[in-house]
Amino acid sequence: MPNGFLPYEKRRFVVTGQVQGVGFRPFVYRIAVERGLAGFVKNTPEGVVIEITGPAVDAASFGHALRTEIPPLARIVSLDEEAQEVKPPDAPTEGGFQILKSDQGEGHAVLISPDTATCADCLAEMADPNDRRYLYPFTNCTNCGPRYTITRSIPYDRATTSMACFPLCEECAAEYENPLDRRFHAQPNACPVCGPRVWLQEADGMPVCQGQDALREVARRLAAGTIAAIKGLGGFHLACDATNESAVQLLRERKHRPHKPLAVMVPDIEAAAAYVFIDESAARLLTGPVRPIALLPRASGPAGGKALAASIATDTDLVGVMLPYTPLHHVLFRYLREAGGGSHPALVMTSGNLSDEPIALGNREALYRLADIADCFLLHDRDILIRTDDSVVMPLTPDDALGMPKDAAEPGPPLIYFRRARGYTPSPVDIQNLDDRTDGVPTVLGVGPELKNTICLTKGSQAFLSQHIGDLENLETMGFFREIITHLAAILQVSPAIVVHDLHPNFLATRWAVEESGLPAHGLQHHVAHIHAVLAEHRFRGAALGLALDGTGLGEDGTLWGGEALFVDTEALTHERVAHFSPILLPGGDAAVKEPWRIAQSMLHSLGITEPSGRPWPWLDEFGPMSRMLPQMLEKKINAPITTSCGRLFDGVAAMLGLANTASYEGQAAIRLEGAQDYSETSAYPCAVSADGNLDTLALFAMAHQDWATGVSAGVISRRFHLGLIRGLADWAAHHTGRLGLERVALSGGVFQNRTLALALPKALADRGLIPLVHGFVPPNDGCIALGQAAWGRLLLVKNG
Repeated sequence: MPNGFLPYEKRRFVVTGQVQGVGFRPFVYRIAVERGLAGFVKNTPEGVVIEITGPAVDAASFGHALRTEIPPLARIVSLDEEAQEVKPPDAPTEGGFQILKSDQGEGHAVLISPDTATCADCLAEMADPNDRRYLYPFTNCTNCGPRYTITRSIPYDRATTSMACFPLCEECAAEYENPLDRRFHAQPNACPVCGPRVWLQEADGMPVCQGQDALREVARRLAAGTIAAIKGLGGFHLACDATNESAVQLLRERKHRPHKPLAVMVPDIEAAAAYVFIDESAARLLTGPVRPIALLPRASGPAGGKALAASIATDTDLVGVMLPYTPLHHVLFRYLREAGGGSHPALVMTSGNLSDEPIALGNREALYRLADIADCFLLHDRDILIRTDDSVVMPLTPDDALGMPKDAAEPGPPLIYFRRARGYTPSPVDIQNLDDRTDGVPTVLGVGPELKNTICLTKGSQAFLSQHIGDLENLETMGFFREIITHLAAILQVSPAIVVHDLHPNFLATRWAVEESGLPAHGLQHHVAHIHAVLAEHRFRGAALGLALDGTGLGEDGTLWGGEALFVDTEALTHERVAHFSPILLPGGDAAVKEPWRIAQSMLHSLGITEPSGRPWPWLDEFGPMSRMLPQMLEKKINAPITTSCGRLFDGVAAMLGLANTASYEGQAAIRLEGAQDYSETSAYPCAVSADGNLDTLALFAMAHQDWATGVSAGVISRRFHLGLIRGLADWAAHHTGRLGLERVALSGGVFQNRTLALALPKALADRGLIPLVHGFVPPNDGCIALGQAAWGRLLLVKNG
């Protein structure tokens, strides 16, 4: 006992999680030095290892601070603490506290941080004319900036990032080496002397200017109606003035994106409030460290200023808005205001690609692929190593902005993910309680579906869902798919033991798993994977009823499923399709998805209605000849596969009401149908559980058609349809949970991107004494399927020993 009377303690901590490159070691150093403790902190394969020695009261205080005062970007997954024997050299006066060099090795337990928006401290430096980083578009520190998108491999050191080619100047090196500086070991640390640079060039490659002049000039051009390709954090954006209708229409034409909504970036929360309705939770989302695209109700625009172009979003009253998340964005908006953009400038910031291609990330790639879209290119020389699109989320508030009733909320999710990417990946989903094994389970790879593809790798009790990859319908996206599998396995330092894929044999992901992966391959039905995904999020063990409401996925009987009641047991690892929506035919197969009128006419045919009566069908002017051929296709079932899809039900109702004869992007008809609702309507169409336990959705459609035929407005019909379906689904769930002795109902599938269902169905289930389980961390659409596949595969390995 040093000094003869003070009780000393020695403690060892092992911390795992998101604790590298986020200022965690300097934080540990600071709280140890403040308490006069001896010891060390270092990165090791098992996590961050900390040893401290000092008075018991100070050691206890250190342990408390370690758990409660962590840096903003840190995320602790586990923290193990153990007492050790105190030996004389351990006294603080003899050792002090040190940050030791990292240990190398396989199987590390340290997570890479997602990319994070510029922090307030860095913004303050950029705004100070006397600071050496004044208006520098690559300013960052340990609390903000690029992480995942610049990381080549583990360990996360400057040499393994795209900053390796930028040697630190003397001043930056001093910051980097000082444990008390917020840039200590900030791997992207840079300044105008030693860091990346930015320049502007024409689409033909002709250089224009560089540095601040480039940012000032591109702002001037954007204000004048030009389309620019801008290199960002995880790839390129295509940008134009979001208040300039002709510029927005030109961008749509060049990008081949006629209707799908475009994202808008504005400089600050005040500008956002001029264009969309924002409540407190939406404001926190917009100004937080992730800065996703948030889908919010459109407002009229700033008083006396320009409104957003009408063509930003023609199918919905929601606008996707985000705030700047890189220093380059902040500087750009400063110059945009100077260039006449007004006090509330707004830019379209959409992914830098042609429709259905992955986002461009390299300068040469962008110049080649985007030359026919952009008039000029704002480039820089910090390489993007990992493509990562902007995340898209929809907060389920404010209700009154859309006129929705406020009585639906609690059991549902606070927000819905449409696309989980920048800012969220590669943060893992904790699946620890799914089984009794916490370690030693081999890694599983889930390769996802065809559309909205993601991949997922398990590591111990965590599942790492990749960023949005996209639709696997071309060589470019398939290359991205392979690239992410390789990269994610490398940074996690894992090798999968098995791969789980969709049942559809023609999906490119399935073919890769079976033919190219070299791994034992296991198929899991599309909608069963949906339910396993939401159960994994909740770490639920046991049996539950799953309602999978989706587009289409190949079922175990060879038909196309999508409106399913599924019994899923994670302990027995069994599942059963217990009921489904009314089956319908899809005349023309995939053509029916792009032409929803075919679905409407097919459903009418099922009701015995083969000709319009009294009122012409909305699609006859455009598709009259094909409409006359459809009955023969349906009667002979020529290229008319059977489906029970909930998504196709929405398509059929939308087409019946004249809202969408065709669809230029997935979900367009359903979006229009939801947006058409007259929220003053309170009655609901009957949607009964039939004698065989199925849900009679054909009768629901029949009621919508009957009202349409008598001239009832589309708004009233849409509202009655939504309310009827919600009531029918809740009754359906109650019927089958009662029969099966269950109480939990797992909800998943792309239809749960419908705000009305996402809010009201969980409440309707709770009102019937059931416990709804909803997605809270991953999308309900097909972006979650890889998680469900991986979680199921892990359970399979555990079950088989």
